[in-house]
Amino acid sequence: MLFVIWPILVVIALGLHFVNKGAGAFFTQERPGRGGKIFKVIKFKSMTDKRDLMGNLLPDEERLTKIGKFIRTTSLDELPQLINVLKGDMSLIGPRPLLPQYLPLYSTEQGRRHDVRPGITGWAQVNGRNDVSWGKKFELDVWYVDHLSFWLDMKIIFLTIWKVLKRDGVSKEGMATTEPFNGYN
Repeated sequence: MLFVIWPILVVIALGLHFVNKGAGAFFTQERPGRGGKIFKVIKFKSMTDKRDLMGNLLPDEERLTKIGKFIRTTSLDELPQLINVLKGDMSLIGPRPLLPQYLPLYSTEQGRRHDVRPGITGWAQVNGRNDVSWGKKFELDVWYVDHLSFWLDMKIIFLTIWKVLKRDGVSKEGMATTEPFNGYN
């Protein structure tokens, strides 16, 4: 699969390299995987590093590049994570890997999402993606853990293709990224 999409990765990487003024097309970020074990997820660099006069990063909406917006709305930004799948850190299907600082905020039930490897797409992504609350996402993630099967994974793959083609639920209106999880939202 990676061999087939390699040309797409190269074109996107070259475009991002130029838009980011040589700052690179990829970055890695620590994420908890199965059992909460930390790994480095590989992502396209869809935002610039623009800062205000005080040295603080500008809001996400102001840093998102045109190419970055395109690859996010088409979900092409997830393609580098196929390398994480090949390394065994991730699966194609599973709960999305979130930020490590969320780990202590999970309830015991929500933490069950780490009983399986994280995925590029999952049950929560095909049932609302970023249009549903954190609580609903976690509920859907745990439902997936409890009902894991080959046929469910096939259903998720087909629903993912449909959602990507429709560009459904990519982000909430007026937001470039999802609001951070705080343990209550």
